[in-house]
Amino acid sequence: MGRGSPARTARISSAALTLSIAAGIASTGPTPSPSPPNVTVRLVADEAEAVLAILAKQKGNEAITDADWQRLFTSEGYLRLKKREASMQRSFGDDEFKTFVLLDETAGRAPVLQETLGRWQGADVGGAARRALAYLPRDASIKGRIYPVIKPRENSFVFEVDSDPAIFLYLDPAESAEQFENTLAHELHHIGYGSACPSKPASDEIAGAPENVQSVIKWIGAFGEGFAMLAAAGGPDLHPHAASKVEVRKRWDRDMQEFDADRRKLEKFFLDLLDARLTGEEIQTTAFSFYGVQGPWYTVGWKMAVTIEKAFGRPRLIECICDPRTLFETYNQAALKSKSSPGEPLTLWPGRLIRSVRPGRPRPGG
Repeated sequence: MGRGSPARTARISSAALTLSIAAGIASTGPTPSPSPPNVTVRLVADEAEAVLAILAKQKGNEAITDADWQRLFTSEGYLRLKKREASMQRSFGDDEFKTFVLLDETAGRAPVLQETLGRWQGADVGGAARRALAYLPRDASIKGRIYPVIKPRENSFVFEVDSDPAIFLYLDPAESAEQFENTLAHELHHIGYGSACPSKPASDEIAGAPENVQSVIKWIGAFGEGFAMLAAAGGPDLHPHAASKVEVRKRWDRDMQEFDADRRKLEKFFLDLLDARLTGEEIQTTAFSFYGVQGPWYTVGWKMAVTIEKAFGRPRLIECICDPRTLFETYNQAALKSKSSPGEPLTLWPGRLIRSVRPGRPRPGG
């Protein structure tokens, strides 16, 4: 980005920040890989652009007007972010967001945020999309909008996957191009999954299962975080945090040492669901506790996915990704197959849980 006044550099045109992923176009950086034909994504940076414009005025001692705030509060990125936070029952008011924007800490980061926003336009989005699609069925597609956002919470996520897919990416100056592409591939995998999985026959059969079994199957789907970690890495022999900071990689490695204990915690959760021992609120609270920074939904999910792919190949893993009812049984088979020595302990999912969700299970009274 060229130099100039803060106000000038903050006012990047919206057109320059709309990226036609299907055409593989980027305004800066190396030429990105062309995207597959079943990928169509737009990058919309109006929220970040509006925040940076306010910060530029603040630095230049210019008056920040109601029009400046309205530009932010009516931006597509902000409105969808606000809608998402409301769906999570989180406080997200315009006044508290104003307070965040006007913090000295936020203002001090404006130059690096500006640079990061430009740099992310040159990321290899086509490559990230191909990584995601490599772990999805052939009829999967990825469409939606990418919102780089400046916000208080330092998280990235997808929203409204089934209707109007959106990827929100926290604008993090510390994130390298490789890390950004890894995060993007992870989130694109979630969107691609929503386009093709589960299949209609599987969905119809799941819909006919008892409510407690449906709840179990629903939360098996949370292992999609681990599947997306594998897809973003690019394969089972690649560390999922190869491009991350040393401390992030070490945290993941420490958490992976708790695989057996975490799998048992999840087993208890699933059996509690099966036996209807949890209320609606208790289900949400317990299930969300397994997300963490990258908690058991990520680590246990990744380990199971890697074990299945190494034992039976990627097509078999994709079948499990698309029909979560087969995951536990297939993992047990893969773990037994890959057991390296007779004395090696194995932690397997219980047969009762497997039988309760197995495809073809008869309906009540059937």
